[in-house]
Amino acid sequence: MNEHLIKDLKERYNLYEAAAWIRGHSLRVGTPELRADLLKTPPDELTEPELAEIVEAGRSIQLKLYPFKTGTQELPRVKRTIGFLRSVSFESMLDVGSGRGVFIRPFMEAFPWVRVTSLDLLENRVSFLNELSAGGFSQLHAEQKNICDQPFPENSFDVVTMLEVLEHIPEVDKAIAAAVRMAKKYVVVSVPSRPDDNPEHIHLLTKEILTDLFSRAGCSKLHFDGVDGHLFLVAATPAEMR
Repeated sequence: MNEHLIKDLKERYNLYEAAAWIRGHSLRVGTPELRADLLKTPPDELTEPELAEIVEAGRSIQLKLYPFKTGTQELPRVKRTIGFLRSVSFESMLDVGSGRGVFIRPFMEAFPWVRVTSLDLLENRVSFLNELSAGGFSQLHAEQKNICDQPFPENSFDVVTMLEVLEHIPEVDKAIAAAVRMAKKYVVVSVPSRPDDNPEHIHLLTKEILTDLFSRAGCSKLHFDGVDGHLFLVAATPAEMR
């Protein structure tokens, strides 16, 4: 692979993230076909030309690589969440409604030692994240489950994050109660702070509404902040307050 193409791919994509996903996709479905050494070498030992070779193989069969494009600024609410998490000690996290990993991809780069479990309702998103895991981000595991069913036992995770999720959930009270029960330390939330035209947003969750919902779930220590048109909340769980 020539240097010009490597440089072009490096400027277009986060090579490590894109290569990790393409490796995982190849391991699951067999395409794109990659050399055995590119699949077997630990991802952090791959050279930049090898990462670029993997990305070009994915691009050649028209895999959608837009989640890994460079030049997109990290969302303010993602920065705020990562900033808060840098201030606390934790080893495990549940992220609810991860989608294509807008939050958990930068999170995993910042906290490579933290075990991350992802929940999402859509099978294709869960497959995407598990391919990312198989290809390099081994601390990640994704499951297709509903937060309202409290799919894990109490105190299963140090932190539960729900960024841009609660406004989509019909039984928002059940989702909050389940998150509080499953978190040992904190539940971190962001929601839109004003009405918008997204038809999938079925709630406008104000500070007063969230205070009531989290108080009923047993949380007495809540910290609110405003972040670029969104409401940001950190709730200390009853287990953390003991």
